[in-house]
Amino acid sequence: MTPATGLARESRFADPDAAFRLLAQAHRDLDERASAALNARLVLILANHIGDERVLREAVALAHEAR
Repeated sequence: MTPATGLARESRFADPDAAFRLLAQAHRDLDERASAALNARLVLILANHIGDERVLREAVALAHEAR
């Protein structure tokens, strides 16, 4: 999906469970502070990858709604 079409809301992973495991394993053996720091770095890296402020705003709004 290109940024011009908005945020992809369906899974785009061939194996969503493997993607989830990868993220969960990245936090294994980290304390709460290190886990939060990893999440912050990952968010910034992925936000840069998106590269579209409108799509990023949509993602932030979706994340807030999911609380």
